[in-house]
Amino acid sequence: MKIGQSTDIHQLVEGRLCILGGIEIPHHKGLLGHSDADVLLHVVAEAILGALGLGDLGEHFSDTAAENKDISSEIILADVVEKMHQQGYEVGNIDTLLLCQSPKLSPYKKQMTENIAKILGAPVNCVNVKATTGEKLGFVGREEGIMAQAVVLLKKIS
Repeated sequence: MKIGQSTDIHQLVEGRLCILGGIEIPHHKGLLGHSDADVLLHVVAEAILGALGLGDLGEHFSDTAAENKDISSEIILADVVEKMHQQGYEVGNIDTLLLCQSPKLSPYKKQMTENIAKILGAPVNCVNVKATTGEKLGFVGREEGIMAQAVVLLKKIS
């Protein structure tokens, strides 16, 4: 078994879509980034890379590379899943946390969980998506950004 973890932060800005877990969330602000800036899929992918000892997301998907401009984070995660399978591993379970004052994420958690499980090729009960607010404190509380964290357990494919 191998364990990986990741934390990522993206700024909330006007004029961008708010995509989390591959799901478009209706909101007046979206996440800023070179890709679609899906902070949740980024931490899932990077936690897997970490568990495999393959460095961080930026080493595989540079934010200065033209081919990564506006790339869907679903493509990024699918590429990382392929690397995971090539090394003979699959997801045992993954636990994620979104720190977000607004928008309210509870109506979308099930959909995000199902989408992540689909991309990972894992049972839905092996993926957990949690969300909490910043209690109006810090950059999260001021609605300046969204932070995500993930912990993943990989197991050898039997």
